[in-house]
Amino acid sequence: MKILWFLPTHGDGRYLGTATGGRTIDFDYLRQVAGAVDHLGYYGALLPTGRSCEDAWVTASALIGATRRMKFLVALRPGLISPTLAARMTATFDRFANGRLMINVVTGGDPVELAGDGVFHEHDQRYEITDEFLEVWRRLLADSNVVDFAGRHLRIAGGRLIFQALQKPYPPLYFGGSSPAAIEVAAKHVDYYLTWGEPPKAVETKIAAARAAVEKQGRKLRFGIRLHIIVRETEEEAWAEADRLIGAADEKTIAAAQATLARHDSAGQKLMQQLQRGGRTRADLEISPNLWTGVGLVRAGAGTALVGGVESVLQRIREYEQVGIETFILSGYPHLEEAYRVAELLFPHLALEKPGDNPSPAGQSQFAGELIGHDIIPTLSKATGTTK
Repeated sequence: MKILWFLPTHGDGRYLGTATGGRTIDFDYLRQVAGAVDHLGYYGALLPTGRSCEDAWVTASALIGATRRMKFLVALRPGLISPTLAARMTATFDRFANGRLMINVVTGGDPVELAGDGVFHEHDQRYEITDEFLEVWRRLLADSNVVDFAGRHLRIAGGRLIFQALQKPYPPLYFGGSSPAAIEVAAKHVDYYLTWGEPPKAVETKIAAARAAVEKQGRKLRFGIRLHIIVRETEEEAWAEADRLIGAADEKTIAAAQATLARHDSAGQKLMQQLQRGGRTRADLEISPNLWTGVGLVRAGAGTALVGGVESVLQRIREYEQVGIETFILSGYPHLEEAYRVAELLFPHLALEKPGDNPSPAGQSQFAGELIGHDIIPTLSKATGTTK
């Protein structure tokens, strides 16, 4: 299992939908979050994309030197950038980061934002462009031959990538989309198909559809899920935190957010809104055991969170794992503190794939816990079974 965290380049704080308790997002803060991800053993972190976010490529590039092991899941935007330029950016980052790049392919779902970026294509046309983009991008990175391509939307004459990426044939491709057009693109090109946090049965159905499509292409897919998370030592603490998180968002704020989300033509975003039942109580927002839609009241994209005590959340994670999910991209507010909380409460109970070795820095104590009378209280590590 891979667990990734999230770098909040578009806002963070103690409450959703309000500036109350909000944090200034600057490089120093993002370096703290990335340092926590790197130190705690997360596989990597997702950087969001969009006009409300700091640029993902610039941010990730700036954080290469501040981290050692974590991988960066960075968005490519077909339709906003040429595939040849994207291939050069990919290769440079991957070499400079020593193979720590992963690519998140994003077609976009907000027509207003897309128009502001000069993109006026309809939903399915954007996936046609994505198909052509990935065809060129993959060919450029897979070898150094000259690429000529003439499609419906893109034309490349004599494209070439002189400096290759470190990872072969190219950094892994992640991609999410719930429409038939999206699943077709996933089947042809990507390595990891992502879903937002729907109930496990719905996720199982979506995975089955993607598997059927990819088998026709003679390929294989791996699967991941994007979720928020609120985990505490007890159920009561977790649900109290969920209530508090949306406690500062008034009805006017929620109504305005829902109106903005309604203009999206993303099938995944429409599914997130369909999961909303109205209301703000646990009974209104818990659509499946420990799956809470409160985030989606005021936030685009992933709108659900796993909420509960340690055992409940672990059970839900294992249910997703049983239907085929092996990568979990998690986030929690505020992201710095919650990165520690999730790692401390959940990691000892999970078999995790790490991005590399986790050597202790020279001179760092090998002991964890309190010193009492200058003696160490031995504790058994659940993760390794060794005594500390």
